[in-house]
Amino acid sequence: MKKRVAIIDPLGAHGSSHHYYLYGQSIGLLNNKFEVRIYTNKETENPNIPGLGFYTFFGVLFSSKRKIFSGIKYLLGSLYSILHARINGYLIFHFHVFHSDFFVLYNMILVKILFGRNIITIHDVYSFKNKNDNIHIVEWIYKLANIVITHNDFSKKEVLNLTDIKESKIKVIPHGNYNLFLESRYNKTESRKLLNIPENKKVLLFFGMIKKVKGLEILLKALIKVKDYNQDIFLVIAGKSWNNDFVNYQRIIDKNNLQDYCLIHNNFIPDKKLPYYYLSSDLVVLPYREIYQSGVLMMALSFEKAVLASNLQPNKEMIKDNHDGFLFETGDADSLADKIITIFSDKDKLDTVSKNGAILAKEKYNWNDIGSQLIQAYQIL
Repeated sequence: MKKRVAIIDPLGAHGSSHHYYLYGQSIGLLNNKFEVRIYTNKETENPNIPGLGFYTFFGVLFSSKRKIFSGIKYLLGSLYSILHARINGYLIFHFHVFHSDFFVLYNMILVKILFGRNIITIHDVYSFKNKNDNIHIVEWIYKLANIVITHNDFSKKEVLNLTDIKESKIKVIPHGNYNLFLESRYNKTESRKLLNIPENKKVLLFFGMIKKVKGLEILLKALIKVKDYNQDIFLVIAGKSWNNDFVNYQRIIDKNNLQDYCLIHNNFIPDKKLPYYYLSSDLVVLPYREIYQSGVLMMALSFEKAVLASNLQPNKEMIKDNHDGFLFETGDADSLADKIITIFSDKDKLDTVSKNGAILAKEKYNWNDIGSQLIQAYQIL
């Protein structure tokens, strides 16, 4: 089998930083002597990585307001991409799955018809959008997969609980860091000026799509207590609401007079502005109620920013409390508030944890090692 892999990814840069994951994965594989092609949409910019084949056959996939037109574009984009890769000698097809649906199944059936091999990386075992995915579709997706990749043992166990898949088909390969993509012309002081954040504040950052499972209301309730202990505390909320009305959070802010302690950018944050938010922060907070793997956590570590996360198992698999990150009791606003107060009472500890987190991201989650792990998984085929 030739060392080639086609990454078929309709999502790309749409609505998130997932494209950085694709770029990192590609670099890791290329550095391990694999030929790589990415097939995605036109929202996703060509990273111009030497040796990487880059195709946007999915076009402007998300431009139509009518789902039927987007669906047709998806099916045609998949057909063209998979046929193009297969005709050019690509046998291994790697998909990234955020929720299991007909479109994922369609792609995998098409690969099988063309005598290809299906690799799927499961980002969310159960979709946060719809936990009632058709179980028959889910089962077929796992049956058609030659290899299933999860980012941690927690997700692996969830997959095993969901289906009767053989454990030997599942490989645990972590999410890589973002160090290769963190270029910025600005430092902390300049970034705060650009975002109009007071220089003397202790800045908490909540970043990313605002979903119900991400627990922003827990952080806001914690802020009520924290501000009574530390008048310099300041929360930056940056991200677009997703199946969720921000008015629910605004009510908490208004009712408890938190307006002077918050900066709210309730919109999608473009790539060019993303560094300013992380660079401006002192502590990145992830008050999530549920998670399988957090790109925000990895992004924060890559920026050498300390992370305070709920003590869900996936987070505990990544960071050790008070060493390379901080943890609090999931869903408990008082626990979160107490932890924030404690963290800002010891600057030396905060600095040490920030540095340890950056070392963790650089050494344990570098893409060259991850590329090597991916190739070992491919060689089983």
